[in-house]
Amino acid sequence: MKGFAQNSPRIRDVADAAGVSTATVSRALSAPDRVSADTRAIVLKAIEETGYRVNHAARNLRRRQAGGIVVLVPNLANPFFSQILSGITFAMATSGYNVLIADTRQAPNAEHRILDYLHNNRADGLIVLDANLPEDVLSAGDTPNHHPPIVFACEWLDADPRPTVTIDNEEGAKLAIRHLADLGHTRIGHLLGPPDNILTITRAKGARTALAELDLAIRQDWFFDGDFSLASGAAAAHAWLALNDRPTAVFCASDAMACGFIGELHHKGVRVPDEVSVVGFDDIEIAAHFVPSLTTIAQPRALIGETAARKLLALIAEGRENGSATGASDILPVQLVARESSAPPR
Repeated sequence: MKGFAQNSPRIRDVADAAGVSTATVSRALSAPDRVSADTRAIVLKAIEETGYRVNHAARNLRRRQAGGIVVLVPNLANPFFSQILSGITFAMATSGYNVLIADTRQAPNAEHRILDYLHNNRADGLIVLDANLPEDVLSAGDTPNHHPPIVFACEWLDADPRPTVTIDNEEGAKLAIRHLADLGHTRIGHLLGPPDNILTITRAKGARTALAELDLAIRQDWFFDGDFSLASGAAAAHAWLALNDRPTAVFCASDAMACGFIGELHHKGVRVPDEVSVVGFDDIEIAAHFVPSLTTIAQPRALIGETAARKLLALIAEGRENGSATGASDILPVQLVARESSAPPR
């Protein structure tokens, strides 16, 4: 083999040592299936000789890994995901894997990019926080062609065998309704999340169950449409104001909607909790500092991310193909955090 530079080895040094082009080295590192086994062996040896990213590049080439995992997030602007992503990166910090975050709703050609990760050896595994991806995209990794394993977090698909890390959403909704009932509220409404979203469905089920168990009214006009955004919370405030017969408390399926709801009511001169109590869900960072501070259902977001990442690392270590990557789901506990936005009815 040719000589190579001793200090700060570059890809050119690897190419010279291997007697191949830099393009061949790049292909061997990023897409090992596109080069022959003999070429991979030559490039691997050159990487080891030059010390070019030996701890990562050589290992990935030897194991035919991409060296990274992809996290699919439905909306990076949503503050809810910050602690989950923090937990994922914490768990991955000493694993040697890079973490790539992809926005599944905002980025152009998002579906095409996801399929690329699944089919072209671009990722060693995926953590999916968006179960509303089209079925053909999510099922693309189910064929036994060495596709990377998938772990769902927060959201999930019913009857899907792949492992999931989530919280007890139904119980969280029940806690919110019971808290308001314990304060003396008998007229309780609910602000829903996006239609057909598994979290919306599960939290609404918990709210309806708790209302029924408490023998309280379940009124369709007290169930307001939303989509987990601030704007939909503000819209729900207008819907609440338009009612002649209003609930004295509203349980919101997310903190963002609760903040939008309270903020819009404030602009209309309605005081929380004097005229209506509000409970959120998530316990995002702003919840404790909002005015009034938000009563909410806290979920361990960092632990969700960390647990999902460790579950994915275990699947990768086992070398299991995604088609057979079944596993038990982890359901983490939630708790009610009572703050200023809820109080006995006036």
